[in-house]
Amino acid sequence: MKNAAALSEGSVTSNTVAGATVPADLSTRDRVTQLLLERGATTAAQLGSALGLSPAAIRRHLDAMLADGDVLAREQAVRGSRGRGRPAKVFVLTEAARLRCGTHHYDNMATAALRWIARTGGAEAVAEFAADQVAALENRCRAAMEDAGDAPLARAEALAGALTAEGYAANASTIASGGQLCQHHCPVAHVAAEFPQLCEAETAVISRLVGTHVQRLATIAHGDGVCTTHIPAQSGSTVTTVRTDR
Repeated sequence: MKNAAALSEGSVTSNTVAGATVPADLSTRDRVTQLLLERGATTAAQLGSALGLSPAAIRRHLDAMLADGDVLAREQAVRGSRGRGRPAKVFVLTEAARLRCGTHHYDNMATAALRWIARTGGAEAVAEFAADQVAALENRCRAAMEDAGDAPLARAEALAGALTAEGYAANASTIASGGQLCQHHCPVAHVAAEFPQLCEAETAVISRLVGTHVQRLATIAHGDGVCTTHIPAQSGSTVTTVRTDR
């Protein structure tokens, strides 16, 4: 959980830094992130000055970001002769924080690319593209399920583990009518909201990997909290509930 102290620090007017304006309606933590993204390695004093924050206030935010793994601290490189005392520390964004900053940009680019495919090739071309994109995922999951056996519900448990390793935070469980495969994270949810072919291609992969017809009951892309896939019961088969997203 992000440190609550890093989420607010009074009202600050917009600041222009390195030719870019930092909106005042962002949280202080977001403003610090944006400045580090634009400037690269920056001292606490420089960040505090740009945002109009006291040394104690900016340190509080940086300490929280350090604890959460969003920034790294290192000694400032000094060219030529160095004066007395230790060099100042500079702060940089971690790779994970940088990737989060680019999420919406990549989503927008992916959506634009699929719109172009739809205009030039139609819905079938989008479906072909979606199938091609999940092919590699299917191969990796199939390899991870080699020892799962043939029972669909047992294979669903193995698939949940494989999908969790891929970042989907999945789990499989037994219900009265069979089983359920739930995915608590979807890396393409924003794009799939406009192009359901992505969800359809993924459902087809689940069906092939489990070895039986399945039915999607809910998807994150359509506003549900979890992507839920129903797996019909097979006569004489049982499966225990396994949580693989912990």
